[in-house]
Amino acid sequence: MHRLLRSDPEIRRDLVERFGPEVIGSDGVDRAAVARIVFNDPEQLDWLEELLHPRVVQDYSAWRQELADGPDPPALIVTEVPLLYETGGEKRFDAVVVITAPPDVRAKRRPIADEREQRLLPEDEKILLGDYTYVNDGTLAELDAFVAGVMADLVT
Repeated sequence: MHRLLRSDPEIRRDLVERFGPEVIGSDGVDRAAVARIVFNDPEQLDWLEELLHPRVVQDYSAWRQELADGPDPPALIVTEVPLLYETGGEKRFDAVVVITAPPDVRAKRRPIADEREQRLLPEDEKILLGDYTYVNDGTLAELDAFVAGVMADLVT
């Protein structure tokens, strides 16, 4: 999505038409300016998601096809999708890995959780829906071991 916000002229045009020229910065779309608008107005957020989500899916699908058609296609493609379950996106994947952490750990890692997290499916529900789950409150070595195990399982 960030690439689309930086480089897609149609998206920039639509954002300017909707929100005004102040949402464009020197490097393209000023994401902070857009966030101030949409996260305070559910109607504006719905409009933005309707604009972006189909294009994100289209962009992802093209990238995945490009990899598959390449001379040495990867055995596994990993994609981070923040609103996976909220958008019904889990249907596009063979397996879902949920990486979570206790609320206090998440708060330390992302101090500005604000109202955005309130819109997300609760962590306990994601855990039940995921094919693999890891509670990321340990060491980097433990996380690496989990990821290696999942990858080994998925490519066999």
